[in-house]
Amino acid sequence: MRICVVGAGAMGGFMGAMLAAAGDDVSLVTLGDQLTAYQRNGVRLLMADGSERVISHVRATDDARRLGRHDTVILAVKAHQIEAVAPSLPFLFGPDTTVVTIQNGIPWWYFYRHGGPFDGHSIACLDPNGVLITHIPAERIIGCVAYPAAEVVAPGVIRHVEGVRFPVGELDGSESDRVTRISARFIAAGFKSPVLADVRSEIWLKAIGSLAFNPISALTRATLVDICRFPETRELATHMMHEAEQIATKLGAALRLPIERRIAGAEHVGAHKTSMLQDVEAGQPLEIEALVHAVLELGRLTETPTPFTQAVYACVKLLDRTISRAASLEREEARSTPAHRVA
Repeated sequence: MRICVVGAGAMGGFMGAMLAAAGDDVSLVTLGDQLTAYQRNGVRLLMADGSERVISHVRATDDARRLGRHDTVILAVKAHQIEAVAPSLPFLFGPDTTVVTIQNGIPWWYFYRHGGPFDGHSIACLDPNGVLITHIPAERIIGCVAYPAAEVVAPGVIRHVEGVRFPVGELDGSESDRVTRISARFIAAGFKSPVLADVRSEIWLKAIGSLAFNPISALTRATLVDICRFPETRELATHMMHEAEQIATKLGAALRLPIERRIAGAEHVGAHKTSMLQDVEAGQPLEIEALVHAVLELGRLTETPTPFTQAVYACVKLLDRTISRAASLEREEARSTPAHRVA
């Protein structure tokens, strides 16, 4: 299968490298030092079992428009980065190209092909300008939930922390030939990738954890195990998850695990930094809208109170603004500093 991974950071790079190792024709789209490292040395994986793998037979570029048509596009950029890359994606599309989305949180396409009372409803905070649905037609999309934990430890070097589960599903719940083929390729690459009849329920199961653990970790600088073992933050996470569970239930989703087991699973992962905490430490914009704001919007849509989530959202939104201001000031100072004064 010819596969393009758009956003080959920790998760996208891990998926792309494993698929290439299994024999798929893989292209990676990324930027900066990560791109340079991939082009020079390929992808180096530090696996959770202690083994190392180097996958060098991948193409890497910063411009998807150069790559031509692919059978499958894995959209692995963070949710707040999709709008920037969306106009380039049609250059990858042939008549039957599918787009597998692996973003954390609630996806912008949630109500497309939903079939419920809100069928076709747009989640305003996720696609305010209609850019995503314009460039990524809903009929091309396969939903996917990314459970593994991974992190970039150096340019081109990805550490796999734990997990290999990537369940997939059609938006209308059908077991199509295309979703079956994608599942088979993922399984051949060493992933657990069952085809789900209700991918939205699985998205909610992952989303309730992201909703709580990501912003709490960003605000406290704490790892998953620390949040779960500190009584006050464990209680806060539980309240936020209960709010989200009520919304999910009203929308017809059913969580297959109780909240306490979801928290226990996060605790078991150990001293792992969430993606939002990694962004805080890197001074990068935070993935707030899909992880937190979308849940608040769905709370209003379903008339569900969300006081705990609203309070955390206010704090992490200010944190994001503070980080952005600091980065802007740093850039301004760098521009205004005479060249001869730079050490």
